[in-house]
Amino acid sequence: MSHKILVVEDDAATAAYIVKGMTEAGFTVDQADNGRDGLFLASDGSYGAIILDRMMPAMDGMAMLKALRAASIETPVIFLSALGTPEDRVEGLTSGSDDYLTKPFAFAELLARVQLLLRKAGGNAAVVTSLRYDDLDMDLLARRVKRAGKAIDLQPREFRLLEFFLRHPDQVVTRTMLLEGVWDYHFDPGTNVIDVHISRLRRKLDDVSDRPLLHTVRGMGYRLGLDG
Repeated sequence: MSHKILVVEDDAATAAYIVKGMTEAGFTVDQADNGRDGLFLASDGSYGAIILDRMMPAMDGMAMLKALRAASIETPVIFLSALGTPEDRVEGLTSGSDDYLTKPFAFAELLARVQLLLRKAGGNAAVVTSLRYDDLDMDLLARRVKRAGKAIDLQPREFRLLEFFLRHPDQVVTRTMLLEGVWDYHFDPGTNVIDVHISRLRRKLDDVSDRPLLHTVRGMGYRLGLDG
């Protein structure tokens, strides 16, 4: 299963936002700002998934997708479009795409949808019931956390916060990703809610071990890792 993602989007700000987020999530990302160049890049079939805008210059997303499917390239495609009527969605889904997400969108949802497409394409439908990093264990069904065999009592929000980090180990997690993925905010509330919860979670993790796991990456965000 390829972890290369192709983003075909003509709006520079939106494209940069997606590329940054997908790169932080561990993907290798290529980008095109029109359907013609996107078709050229996608024609070798090497991508795990394609994030495709509908309205673009040179060749729109619908024409690009039809050309891909006509060439028997079955790379999973998710349309990302401002066209959001039921008719638009139906047209997009029946044209050969695998998913359809309307703008404005939450990056966390886009990431989850891409990951689902990759799992389906890889034939891996296994349900994850536990997460582990070094001596830290999380049981998602029992909602229990242990470190070095010692139980850690977490509040529901702290549990979700730690789960997010465990799903993105050794990666810089930005405030935007946390606001969307843990608090379901699609805007910055302008408070220190993240800092407070990070501080509490870090203290609980450090209480049972002398090796810090949760680190602040100045000017970028936070990272779950064995070193600072």
